Amino acid sequence: MKKYLAEMVGTMVLVLMGCGSAVFNFGCGTTAQVLTVAMAFGLSVVAMAYAIGGISGCHINPAITLGMLLSKRIGGRDAAMYMLFQVIGAFIGSALIYAIVTGIDAGFASYIAQGGAFATTTGANACQPGVSLGAGLVAEIVFTCVFVLVALGATDSRRGAGNLAGLAIGLSLVLVHIVCIPITGTSVNPARSIAPAVFAGGETQSQLWIFIVGPFVGAALAAGIWRAIGNGDGD
Repeated sequence: MKKYLAEMVGTMVLVLMGCGSAVFNFGCGTTAQVLTVAMAFGLSVVAMAYAIGGISGCHINPAITLGMLLSKRIGGRDAAMYMLFQVIGAFIGSALIYAIVTGIDAGFASYIAQGGAFATTTGANACQPGVSLGAGLVAEIVFTCVFVLVALGATDSRRGAGNLAGLAIGLSLVLVHIVCIPITGTSVNPARSIAPAVFAGGETQSQLWIFIVGPFVGAALAAGIWRAIGNGDGD
């Protein structure tokens, strides 16, 4: 149970800090905002990797967990419980953001909701205006594949980055966000998208399937690539 609770806490921190940076910086409409949010998500992963990595491995992302399952580094029961507690943690993080926004001032909450690209009261994902659902889905598949591939490689017991794995994974998440935020707001993590969408409602819920299907497909592709280039047997 400790490792499941660790995943819950880690995912809560990821959503609170990552999505919170988007909410309280009024979206991702400028280069500075994009970089701020990208760094917030990446640094959250780095921080949690060194806080809970020794307990649960710090997946804090169902896509990472799926990649580990397909690479035979985690069992099916643990994978299911990891995903469940990751979603629970994401809901806690989103609830905290929502409570802060709505508890400060109604006008402030309204300003955030109208403040620019992806400036919802919870940091929910949605395709940027002009981006088709198909393009958004492809982006989520591709960038999740890259992210999960880094995670699989960095944590491999024989070829990995050892104690620097958390840093490598966190920096790769920064990179992914820098490129993908202008397309979909960047999910690459179903838990990170499900909870904010529930609180935000509207269009974010109608597009939620993209941010579940895309990351899972990308994770499966990453596991296949790792099996091909690194034998994928890891631990």
